[in-house]
Amino acid sequence: MRVLVTGGAGYIGSTLVPMLLHKGHEVTVYDNLCWGVYPLLHAAYDTKLRIIQGDVNDRKRIADVMADQDAIIHLAAIVGYPACDSNPDYALGTNISGTKNIADSKSSNQILIFASTGSCYGAIKDIGTEETKLQPLSLYGKSKAQGEEMVLSVGGIALRLATLFGLSPRMRLDLLINDLTFKAFTCKHINFYEGGCRRTFLHVRDAARAFVFALENANSMKGQAYNIGDEKLNMTKLQVVQRIHNLLPDCTFANISSESDKDKRDYEVSFKKISQLGYHHKISIEQGVNEMLKVFPFITIGEQIKYFNV
Repeated sequence: MRVLVTGGAGYIGSTLVPMLLHKGHEVTVYDNLCWGVYPLLHAAYDTKLRIIQGDVNDRKRIADVMADQDAIIHLAAIVGYPACDSNPDYALGTNISGTKNIADSKSSNQILIFASTGSCYGAIKDIGTEETKLQPLSLYGKSKAQGEEMVLSVGGIALRLATLFGLSPRMRLDLLINDLTFKAFTCKHINFYEGGCRRTFLHVRDAARAFVFALENANSMKGQAYNIGDEKLNMTKLQVVQRIHNLLPDCTFANISSESDKDKRDYEVSFKKISQLGYHHKISIEQGVNEMLKVFPFITIGEQIKYFNV
């Protein structure tokens, strides 16, 4: 199958592309390469990989690239509310207009899989299911919810990802578990806020596996949204900190009250819909943290800025 991956050099994409190549797919990465091409070096040897530098806001070019593809996995986005708030016009252009370009260019026989987010739910009291009304609070959540609507309207698949963590060739330290683990290792102390807030988590490799799963089950999943994660990884921030502390017992931690989550994420999510199809997570928080601890000794505090989205 010929598979186009927008944003294929990013945090998820650089993990997903080798999986697709291993499955025998011909993969085209379409990415603006704002973080460089190095996240794809480990896959560049494969003759089935093609890399194109481009922007999803270039309507004609993305349409031309899509024309001969069997499937499009749309990952390209400005991710997270801090990055979106730092440049709202660019975020809206990429997350909404760019997604519209792809949805408008999709042919009826093409598979379209969209990276959405649990931030679309906003502040909810009950367990979030795919039937829960979306009430996003941040620009990031709102832009993703609008993107979802466009993708579903053309028979695409929307994957509402849990908060990701873990190692990736395009490493990020601005994700909660990655950030807390790095601070615990380097500073021997963790400051966190809203420790009682419930969140749901997923390793980046498990997230990449979800896109492969959707590609292989597209006929039964098309036109629908799916929460991607596992109930076993529904937990509070404090529970996450305690798990990190168990692996790094010499670090201390404190719950502070001076900050808050703009997305107001404090909820549990049901993953029954995707689990009934046969998808389940494989990687625990402990395994993900231990993997990061292998490389964190070689990342200096001054160098860490390049691992943030903003």
